[in-house]
Amino acid sequence: MHRRAFAGREKALGPDHPDTLTSASNLGLDLGSQGRYGEAETMHRRALEGRQRVLGPDHPDTLSSASNLGVDLDSQGQYEEAETMHRYAFEGRQKVLGPDNPDTLFSISSLGLVFYSQGRYREAEVMHQQALEGREKILGPDHPDTLSSISNLGIALSMQGKYELAEAMHRRALEGQERILGPDHPHTLCSVNNLSGVLHSRGKYKEAETMYRRVLEGQEKVLGPDHPETLISIYNLGNVLYCQEQYEGAEEMCRRAADGLAKTLGPDHPTTTRCVSSLARILENQRAVKELGDSIQMQRL
Repeated sequence: MHRRAFAGREKALGPDHPDTLTSASNLGLDLGSQGRYGEAETMHRRALEGRQRVLGPDHPDTLSSASNLGVDLDSQGQYEEAETMHRYAFEGRQKVLGPDNPDTLFSISSLGLVFYSQGRYREAEVMHQQALEGREKILGPDHPDTLSSISNLGIALSMQGKYELAEAMHRRALEGQERILGPDHPHTLCSVNNLSGVLHSRGKYKEAETMYRRVLEGQEKVLGPDHPETLISIYNLGNVLYCQEQYEGAEEMCRRAADGLAKTLGPDHPTTTRCVSSLARILENQRAVKELGDSIQMQRL
């Protein structure tokens, strides 16, 4: 639908008409929701360049395109350029829309996410705390964006080893999202995944496995089996199986995730390389277990 609208407007109105650029942006958002981040990036770059030229660098629509492009870049592991885009959007929105506008708060949250991707967890925590305080004040405690900020803050806390606080944040986010959005909404499933990660880190492997399986079942139904988020959940499940010494199941999950991520995100994406490293570790462990078993058998003979 968005592709047809874009093609029609480009033909009828020209490539730089504001309505054509809106269609380009909408198509980019649709592609991004399907995990087709490279194609989404192309459309958002086109929308951004056109809007900068036609509307000016500080127009709210131009800033939205910069923000959308930042999300696509972050999803592809292009963190430095993603940060540049999010800073551009944040500074422009703060000046044009004000510090408490929901779009400004979205840019603060997006900066927190890209800091997290870069391993800058303390900076990420600060940004997510700021976004949460603003969203609670402007949108209320049960707004989906507020709940997302609670979840994001939990992630930043977890990566700093603050597991009890992180678990509390994730449980709060999950309870709100199940009530407001429903159990199978992608944001709800994301919170289940985040809670699973904290449980995994705290050594609660069986509970984490149960939660990861819930996430995977929901994502396969809602997003599809080849969506990057579904594949990351398969990878997470493989890791928690490995921690429980279920090596065959762990190998199956990590191999499936590695193959899928290489196709969707590319072989050099940071998530793909982490998954491949996990698979290599699993295979090496299985080889060592087999060699030990063979050695014991030889001694018995």
